[in-house]
Amino acid sequence: MNLQPVNYNLPPKLKVCGLTKPDQIQELISMKADFLGFIFYEKSPRYVLDRLSLEEILKIGHPGKTGVFVNEGIEKITDITEKAGLKFIQLHGDESEDFLIELKQKLQPDVTLIKVIRIGNNDDETREKIKCTLNSYRSLVNYFLFDTDGKAFGGTGKQFDWTLLNEFKIPLPYFLSGGISEENIDNICLLNQQPFAIDINSKFELKPGDKDLEKIKKFISKESQRDDLTKN
Repeated sequence: MNLQPVNYNLPPKLKVCGLTKPDQIQELISMKADFLGFIFYEKSPRYVLDRLSLEEILKIGHPGKTGVFVNEGIEKITDITEKAGLKFIQLHGDESEDFLIELKQKLQPDVTLIKVIRIGNNDDETREKIKCTLNSYRSLVNYFLFDTDGKAFGGTGKQFDWTLLNEFKIPLPYFLSGGISEENIDNICLLNQQPFAIDINSKFELKPGDKDLEKIKKFISKESQRDDLTKN
């Protein structure tokens, strides 16, 4: 697997997930969002195919188009990936190692895989789950994504205990998700291994699938100012 080395001194990239509105997507592209997240989980209130067709998503010109899937079949994932022109696949369910191996064989080689690790309580069972997933999937995917565990498989608006991540050597670049907001983003400085990207969703919405673009603009501006201060 060919991965570019990650410079953890660089500011994290930005992923905006749960997109459903074409005008907002174009605005986020102009704001230089690095990743655009489209949820293909039918039970999600941000299920993209309720609002956009695969053909419409295909026409979106952006190298960070990410499809989010939850315990979906391989054939459906590969079909949607091709028809929507997805470049990143985010697996948010309980996909097995064998599933990942077969999926990789059927996807085009330029499609990048992200495996989500859902984190609930700060306890030994959670620690063992994180350890096992990091070890088992490190050679099968390109990135990890840490999110808050919940019945809705993401979009909970709740933050897990980020300090848990300091107990592990994370073998791949990772996305940080789960209730990220203007109020808690400064706490990423407490992480020993900085995230490759941050993933924002429900804290930056007017309602599910309807993003608060002004709030996102302020967030990006704040992050830019913080990076400038760090460099100086």
